[in-house]
Amino acid sequence: MGENADAEEKSKGDIFIMSQKTKRILMAFIGVIVTGFCVGTFQKASLGTDPFTCFVTGIGNIFGSSYSTFYVIIMATLLMGVFLADKHYIGLATLINLFCTGISADVMRGLWDMLIPEPGMGVRVALVFLGVLGSCFSASLYFTADLGVSGYDAVSLIIANKYKLIAFRVCRVLSDLVCVTVGIVFHANVGAGTVITALFMGPVIQWFNTHVSEPLLYGSEKPRA
Repeated sequence: MGENADAEEKSKGDIFIMSQKTKRILMAFIGVIVTGFCVGTFQKASLGTDPFTCFVTGIGNIFGSSYSTFYVIIMATLLMGVFLADKHYIGLATLINLFCTGISADVMRGLWDMLIPEPGMGVRVALVFLGVLGSCFSASLYFTADLGVSGYDAVSLIIANKYKLIAFRVCRVLSDLVCVTVGIVFHANVGAGTVITALFMGPVIQWFNTHVSEPLLYGSEKPRA
């Protein structure tokens, strides 16, 4: 009887592990796709992009090159640094981010163009807030899934979690402000959406981590330190 009970308990444990692995994959995939949707939403609002897009656009302006070209160059450079500092942040979600974010952004922009071809200012402001909340929620999902993140996201996570220099929310605000400053200097599209994301994404992502993503992944179980 004892052996049967142990075997049954082990089987339950295996089911839990597989279930949590499935949750992580789904959270990573949904998080990255929603991130792309939010980029498309920011583009439709046309009131400023997120800080990293602002940064990449500014650097691209220096060399007179396209956003897509410098996105790949800058992201590849960041990922090399992340690999050296803490490569566990590079994983499945990193690859999904690399190949799916742009596609989902284009799809969402196309949908908004069909639904609201010429939005008024009130609708554009609403789209900005939708994009901010969606971006924070999506980032929280794939951060918590811990299957890899984008190179830019990994920088704040490594500084906060590995080196413990400052809290994540503070680090994210500072890195976003640096990106916005570079964008302003080199004439990227900076607006209300840029400022809001720079100032509030870090704290709001942390809120979603605590109240949504971690309970969704772990249930009543406490996340391991």
